Amino acid sequence: MANTNSKYIYFLVIFMGLIGLMDTWLSLIETVVVPDILTEFKISAEDFAFWQGVAGILTFSVFFVGWFADAFGRKKGMLVLILLMGIPAFLIGFISFTLQLFMLLYAIVITGTLSNLWELPVTEETAPENRGLAGGIAVLISLIPLYAIIGDDIAAELGWRWAYGLTVILMVGLLVMLYFMREPQRWLDARKTRDRGRLKIKTALKSLTRKDLTYLMVASLVYGTWTISFKMGTTWGGYFFETILGWTNFSTILTIAGVLTMLGALTSGILMDRIGRKATLLIGCVGSIIGFIGTGFTAIHSLPVFYWMIYFFMALLFAWIMVYFAEIFPTEIRSTAVGLNATIVRVSYVLGPWIASVLLGMFPQMDGFWIVTGLLMFIPIGSVLIKPYETKGKTLE
Repeated sequence: MANTNSKYIYFLVIFMGLIGLMDTWLSLIETVVVPDILTEFKISAEDFAFWQGVAGILTFSVFFVGWFADAFGRKKGMLVLILLMGIPAFLIGFISFTLQLFMLLYAIVITGTLSNLWELPVTEETAPENRGLAGGIAVLISLIPLYAIIGDDIAAELGWRWAYGLTVILMVGLLVMLYFMREPQRWLDARKTRDRGRLKIKTALKSLTRKDLTYLMVASLVYGTWTISFKMGTTWGGYFFETILGWTNFSTILTIAGVLTMLGALTSGILMDRIGRKATLLIGCVGSIIGFIGTGFTAIHSLPVFYWMIYFFMALLFAWIMVYFAEIFPTEIRSTAVGLNATIVRVSYVLGPWIASVLLGMFPQMDGFWIVTGLLMFIPIGSVLIKPYETKGKTLE
C-alpha cells in the first residue's frame, strides 16, 4: 500500500466519487431529457438512436485520456477528464444549435464519461483487504441519483439544455478539490523505473503482455456488453414509461431506481471483498438478465419492479467493472490498458444505439426491446470460462 493516511483516503474516495457523479449525471440525464430532445428537433426515437450511434464514433479517442494519465500523472489526467466533461456540457447549456452540433458536443461529453479514470487513484492507494469496498463506495457516491431527483425540475424550469449546462458548478468545485490531490505513490514509483521519462504511446502498447491482452479481451467483452445493455435501458426508460405506457410519475420510478444503483454499488463492494470477484460478476449478470427480461414480459402490466432490478444489478456489475479492471493491470500501463479497454468498448456506443434503433422499429411497444437487451447479458457470463485471476485480498503487485 502506498504511504497514505486514512484521512487522505477518505478525501480521495469522496473526490473520485464526485468526479464519478459528474460522469453519471452526464451519462444518465438523457433518461430524463430524451422526450424533450425528440420534441425540439422533431425527430423520431429510431432516428435519434441512429444519430447517437454516429456520435459514438468520436468516443474512440478516449484511449488518449488513459494514456495521458499514465504518461503525465493521475492528477493531470483528472484535470483533463474534468474539463473534457464540463466544458462541452456547459456549452450545451447556452448555445443555440442544430441537432448535429448538439451531437458533436454530446459526443465529447460522452468521451469523458467513458474513460473511468476516476477509479484508478482509489485502487492504487487503498489496502488490498479494503480495495473492493473503497472502490464500491466511490462508485456509490458517483451513483447518487441527482439526475432523477432534480433533473426533471431543471429541464422544466430552465430548459433541457441546462440539465447539461449546470454541471459547470460541479466542475468548478472539482477543480478546487483537485488542488489537494496527491500523485499515487505507485505511479511515482512507475515513473522512476523509466528514469522520469514520459511513457510513449508505442511503448505503452508494447508493454502489454499476452496475459494483459487476455484480460483486455475479457474486460472488453464484459464492459462492452454492459455498455450496450445499460445504455439502451437508461436512454429509453423515460420514453417507455411516459410515451409508450403513458405514466406521469416516471420521476418517482427513476428516483427509486437511482437509489437502488447506490445500494447495488455498495453491495458489490461488500461482495467483492467477502465472496470474491468472480461470484460477484455472476450475481450481477444473472440479476440483470432477470430485470431486463422481466421488464419485457410485464411491460403491458406496468410493473416497475423489474426495471428497478436493472438499475440495482447493473450498478452492482458496474462497481465490479470499475474495481476489477482497475486492479488487474500493471501500474506502469494501468491507465493505458483501462483507456484501451474503454476505446475498444466504444464500439458499443455505436452498436448500442443502432441496435436500439432497430429494436424500437421492430417492437413499437418495446416488449421485445427489453427481452433482447436482457439476453445480451448472457455474454459476460462466458468470461468466467477462461478462469480469470481472483484478486480478492491480493496486492496490486
